[in-house]
Amino acid sequence: MGTRTRISSGEIVEKVSQLCMDANFHLSGDMLDALRVSGETEASPVAKGVFADLLENAKIARTCQMPICQDTGVAVVFVELGEDVEITGGRLYDAIHNGVRKGYKEGFLRKSMVANPLKRINTGDNTPAIIHTELIPGNHVRIMFMAKGGGCENMSRVAMLTPADGREGVVNFVVETVRIAKANPCPPIIVGVGIGGTFDYAALLAKKSLLRPLGTSNHDPDTAALEKEMLKRVNDLGIGAQGLGGRITAIGVHVEWFPCHIASLPVAVNIDCHAHRVRTVVLGI
Repeated sequence: MGTRTRISSGEIVEKVSQLCMDANFHLSGDMLDALRVSGETEASPVAKGVFADLLENAKIARTCQMPICQDTGVAVVFVELGEDVEITGGRLYDAIHNGVRKGYKEGFLRKSMVANPLKRINTGDNTPAIIHTELIPGNHVRIMFMAKGGGCENMSRVAMLTPADGREGVVNFVVETVRIAKANPCPPIIVGVGIGGTFDYAALLAKKSLLRPLGTSNHDPDTAALEKEMLKRVNDLGIGAQGLGGRITAIGVHVEWFPCHIASLPVAVNIDCHAHRVRTVVLGI
């Protein structure tokens, strides 16, 4: 066992609060670069105008400290918790929820969570957050925050394909998911794909893949080739920026996979919008 590191729950509250505001006010550098390049390479004059508008919108949000989009999303938090970390002064999950509560209140961000899916009464503070935790070796905590809007989240799908469907079946399912979505997820989009595991784990893989920096490929060459093929097929749909036509519907396709049952081929698609609000902080280092 390594040296124990103590991290206060109060520090986690403050860091998560800041992540909520930064993600909603500041479009990430990789997404800004992707939008600029897309605007330069897009052939459609209408789509070029959309990319210019998206960049202007991001500039206004950054300058005025206002949300990039009115839908400031569900707070999705991935935590990598070092085995040699001790959280002091409170519980980890309580600190994350309190950080979300603080960030959405102080940032005047829209509260979108309802307490009961059927009764639809707003919780008033955008909690609870959706939290996924992984225990890892080491003495640090990595907190990855994603503000996930309803428009793109609603276009996600999971399918239990058969092994006989194979690679072609997976590609067709991903492309069909984007075709059905059309303009609803506010393209240009990032397409997260999870393959394998189980029904639930494939969906988690798809969402987690969206945390990867734009422009990067899966470390496995065959999977990287699959991402490239899917991206081309998606962009060949011609949906275009904001659904107004053009060559660029998706900025990237991120695929993650996991071993699965001999009789199963789970596949999930989780789409993210052009705002792509993701931020990370590491504590204890």
